[in-house]
Amino acid sequence: MGIREAILVKPIAIVVVGLFLIVPRGALSVDRESAVRTAITAFYKAFDTGFVGPADFATEDWNHINPNGGRDRGREATLKTVRGVHQTFLKGTTDTIENMDIRFAAEGAAVGTVTSVMSPFTSPDGVKHGTERHIRTFVVVKRGSRWLIMQDHNTTVVEASRR
Repeated sequence: MGIREAILVKPIAIVVVGLFLIVPRGALSVDRESAVRTAITAFYKAFDTGFVGPADFATEDWNHINPNGGRDRGREATLKTVRGVHQTFLKGTTDTIENMDIRFAAEGAAVGTVTSVMSPFTSPDGVKHGTERHIRTFVVVKRGSRWLIMQDHNTTVVEASRR
């Protein structure tokens, strides 16, 4: 190979290597978002079935804040509470995702915001709740090779006519 060919090969090699470095990074971003969405979707599937199975979508230090401001700390305490309410007044209640957006706070931390529609139920105080909209914020972290929910905070969306 002559000097002329060597001069042409070097810039082409740099471009090709650069493309290999860029393409996987973009693909990883899509995979990362998909993995966060999977963890959040698993939470809603667990909600719809009364949290009867393992909460393998959540960290051991999962914190849960309910719409009334109650807070549970730790996966076992959270499961005890949510299973209890799903065996009583939320039995058979479903919560269907309307919209989900994901933002990354850092390489291993994401925030998910979900709007959803919850089916009717009657609360322990006897108040009948019709179909309600909720907005929930999730903090999702990467632990090892998995994305897991570390915290969720649920808020009932009060329609303007009820305010």
